Amino acid sequence: MSRSFLVVLAAAVATTLGVPAAAAPTVNTTETTQWRPTYHYTPAANFMNDPNGLIQYKGVYHLFYQHNPSGDTAGNGSWGHATSTDLVHWTEHPIAIAADANEEVWSGSVVLDKANASGFGSATNPPLVAIYTSRDNETGLQRQALAFSLDAGETWTKYAGNPVLDIGSHDFRDPKVSWNEKTRRWVMVVAKSVERKVGIYSSVDLKTWRHESDFGPAGATGGVWECPDLFALPYKDAAGVTTKKWVLTLSVSGKVQYFVGDFDGATFTSPDASYTPPAGKVINDFEGDAWDAGWTTTGTAFGNGPDTPPADVFGAMGSRYVDSYGDGDFETGTLSSPDFQIDKPYLNLLVGGGSYPHVEGGSKAPPEGDLFADFEADGLQAGWTGTGSFTDLTNTTWSDLPGRVGRGVLDTCWAGCDPAVGTVRSPDFTISRDFINLLVAGGNHPLSGPEPTAVSLVVDGQVVKSETGDNSPNMNWRAWDVKALQGKTAHIEVTDRRTADWGHIMLDHIVFSDAAAAPWSQETTANLVVDGQVVRSATGANSPSLDWTSWDVAELQGRTGHLEFIDDATGGWGHIYADQAMLADAPALDSVTRTRWIDHGADYYAAVTFNGLPGDRRVQIGWLGSWDYANSTPTSPWRGAQSISRELTLADVGGRPTLVQKPVVELNRSLGKATTQTLKGLTGSRTLGLRGTALDLDVTLTPHGTSDTGVVVRKGDAEGTRIGWSDGQLYVDRTASGEDSFSPAFARTQRVTVPLVDGQLRLRILVDRSSVEVFTRDGRVAVTDLIFPDLSSDGIAAYAVGGTVDAKVVARPVN
Repeated sequence: MSRSFLVVLAAAVATTLGVPAAAAPTVNTTETTQWRPTYHYTPAANFMNDPNGLIQYKGVYHLFYQHNPSGDTAGNGSWGHATSTDLVHWTEHPIAIAADANEEVWSGSVVLDKANASGFGSATNPPLVAIYTSRDNETGLQRQALAFSLDAGETWTKYAGNPVLDIGSHDFRDPKVSWNEKTRRWVMVVAKSVERKVGIYSSVDLKTWRHESDFGPAGATGGVWECPDLFALPYKDAAGVTTKKWVLTLSVSGKVQYFVGDFDGATFTSPDASYTPPAGKVINDFEGDAWDAGWTTTGTAFGNGPDTPPADVFGAMGSRYVDSYGDGDFETGTLSSPDFQIDKPYLNLLVGGGSYPHVEGGSKAPPEGDLFADFEADGLQAGWTGTGSFTDLTNTTWSDLPGRVGRGVLDTCWAGCDPAVGTVRSPDFTISRDFINLLVAGGNHPLSGPEPTAVSLVVDGQVVKSETGDNSPNMNWRAWDVKALQGKTAHIEVTDRRTADWGHIMLDHIVFSDAAAAPWSQETTANLVVDGQVVRSATGANSPSLDWTSWDVAELQGRTGHLEFIDDATGGWGHIYADQAMLADAPALDSVTRTRWIDHGADYYAAVTFNGLPGDRRVQIGWLGSWDYANSTPTSPWRGAQSISRELTLADVGGRPTLVQKPVVELNRSLGKATTQTLKGLTGSRTLGLRGTALDLDVTLTPHGTSDTGVVVRKGDAEGTRIGWSDGQLYVDRTASGEDSFSPAFARTQRVTVPLVDGQLRLRILVDRSSVEVFTRDGRVAVTDLIFPDLSSDGIAAYAVGGTVDAKVVARPVN
């Protein structure tokens, strides 16, 4: 259960054990019916994220989920509850397990304790037992706890002996528990999140747990690990021999990865857990105590030689690596290699740390000119006035804003931070220079949007220039060209109307100049330099994980170059890691490319499977959401939805057991009459005679020489979601899918490599009022994205660019 965007609450929600009624939403009660899904579960009101405690009991499917019963942003972690008899249509119930004055109730699972080993029930009425993460309100510790139900999940009692598993960690969460028939013990998999490990524990009574082993780090480690799940599936290999394989799934960096392997009741192993890069000619493996001969440094950041990776840095090879952190992010410097000949087509190296890219010609100092405001005073700068929460704003003097000049900045993270709203206005001035340069950071919410965090230039009562941050604390130069406004009277206005994530804006060092300021040169980069020019560059991902970067240097073969590692940043991931630089005949694959993802979209996370299903059946549900914008999606009075239920199986693909997922067959009972449209030799775009906002589409595309072909769903006059194939990749393009002003991370295109089969691409597309779920290759590949189109955008089109396509679309309404 991610808590990337939790704010500090003024007071904990005090509840008693049992079932309190759901509280009314606190922010906006306007119903956005145009985005309320037809057949994906959403609560009536308030925030929802991770599915929890999935179980079938007495013929009823139970969906518990992370829920804020008193608001439409994350917080007050409690378990909501819904039930279904068909895995498609859900009925909401009152809150199941509520936060109280001592704890929030974070993600977990539910089991049926048939033998009543826990003692919570009886032989004739065995209990349902919930195993959840108790997040202590005072200490922030995350510990595993129990609650039990004796009335089929309607009411729950928290165990008086909680917690049942405590390792003293602030990042120990999301237990998934199941019964292991071989060992006759309960097995728990739980995320040791920042360690990128899954802890495996066992118990005979659900109360006392024994540590068996840890799995990881492995696969994708660029973000914290969450929501693990471990289960067995039958697997028939190419020879027709059926065995049992174990699948471990876990959520990381906004997606769900999986490993296939073996489990003996105590230890999980998988061939997916390791990666061997292509062999090559080593430039440096950084295993020495000091820098090798010919390597030179400037500044202090890189010290006297390679360092030993600490426990919270992942992905380095061997015992040493490059680390510019030194004694802190305030240190800067460079590390340069001697020249070498580029004699292979690829240069592979491991890179991690900060994501501050190379900026050619970037600023090393503030621009010259007339300083208008530096915000170094304790209160508002002379002549500046505030409204709302900012009438007595004090300029901050904290040091964790990379790129600031001096100590003070104007920062609307004030009086409770994001809840603070209002404006700050400068005194009037006459525009007399060609450019106004200013440092800006904070929330990316334009002035044109409903809840702006923006800095604006106002002339004659009209906004003529405006800037926002980039949802980060990194202050960087913005330049307003005001040549045409010289002689005009103007003022600068800071507007903050946003109360959720990144609901604040930072401003510093306003300078009137004759030249535009270039962005800061505050890079944390690994660069290849040829003839004095940076020709290739890479950064980390603001992460403690090193990952493979592969530069295609075929065009540079025969030339001489050198490596430069640069740390010019002084805060907020202002350092770089590097290791294993080598020239090779093949590229090394980064973790995103080589990781086995369940879904390649932006909005399938925290997925777990049901307990209690008959036989080998395994059904998974994921949260349709992303922490990049979970607290700001435009739905009301609810936020958050769950995916369609997906049935999981294993298939042999090239001798490798591969996870396959398809919408559960129960969905077919909710489908209406099919309507089919076929096009031959289509070029350009054509709107089809098919419409709907809740559809199950079967699409077959046979391209002929086209470079780009697909369908547009939820099509309107100026919007639509393109689902197509180009250059060997399936893509979902939501850059024109409707409302997207709530986050700069939303309007993007998701891509995954998918080859044609017999010259065709076959897609199954589940369309709903605010989502698309795309399946192809018989369920081997899925892409899931939220969308927010107008309700009137209900058309479907087919298209082909640079050639023709034969297209067949079969549409069935979903009821």
